Amino acid sequence: MTAIVEVAAAVMLRADGREFLLAQRPEGKVYAGYWEFPGGKVEPGETVRQALIRELQEELGITVTACSPWLTRVFTYPHATVRLNFWRVTAWEGEIGITAPLEHSAVAWQGIGQPASVAPILPANDPILKALALPTTMAITNAEVEGTERQLERLEEALLAGLRLIQVRDKGWPAAQRLWFAEAVTRLAHSHGARVVINDDADIARRVGADGLHLSATRLARQAERPDFTWVGASCHTAEEIRRAGEIGLDYALLGPVLPTPTHPEATGLGWMAFSRLAAGNTLPVFALGGMRPAMLGEAQVHGAHGIALMRGW
Repeated sequence: MTAIVEVAAAVMLRADGREFLLAQRPEGKVYAGYWEFPGGKVEPGETVRQALIRELQEELGITVTACSPWLTRVFTYPHATVRLNFWRVTAWEGEIGITAPLEHSAVAWQGIGQPASVAPILPANDPILKALALPTTMAITNAEVEGTERQLERLEEALLAGLRLIQVRDKGWPAAQRLWFAEAVTRLAHSHGARVVINDDADIARRVGADGLHLSATRLARQAERPDFTWVGASCHTAEEIRRAGEIGLDYALLGPVLPTPTHPEATGLGWMAFSRLAAGNTLPVFALGGMRPAMLGEAQVHGAHGIALMRGW
């Protein structure tokens, strides 16, 4: 059995979250000239976090002050099989390449969600570039309770404030009513440059021109392959369900409930430690769901979440 090389990879993000850093492999190394996320091999006795901090000090001359786990991908190159442990790095001290020499041929900041301005990029990083383009806050509609008029008003307010990802749920309505509402949400969201996924109804998703489909855990269990949409995610409650979502190539998962919710105040939820354990080693972005508030985004990311999903409070 081929040994897997553990690698710490840094997704370095500017303070505004709009750009990330790529580095070019120098001459004399395998895949010289290719662009990658900075980082390197985890040495014996090191944790991934320790390796990440050491590598960025050696390669870029900076000292990491804030980082959190994000995704894990296993990729087989002709020369080795590597497990890439991607961590988001959101704060550091020092200027890149100023306090220590660069170990790369060059570095370049790239716009999140924009075509890369450098090439070629190591093939293992293609799914990572797409995952980076996924917004970190998802609003889940609850118009069955709140009413369509108020829900659309609040959605417009949230879109004006920066919301860029909406899941249309409201599964208890008749098909015609749900279709009308999904169309209204999609039209409104697209006018603000936001994405829309429809919960469990591929027909409605196609008819309204939504960006993707969101699978329930029940639908995920029956799904043999990835549905043909640009964005596809699923609701998950276990590590096995997250693994299954990754196996069929989904783009994200929702995991919860993390905390008690207004609809189920008696349920304690997973808690952050259990969420972190279940999400660890995931191959796709995982949103924390259940009892979330916008102010919890940072805490969720510290525990390995890509972001948060909210039915109320968005």
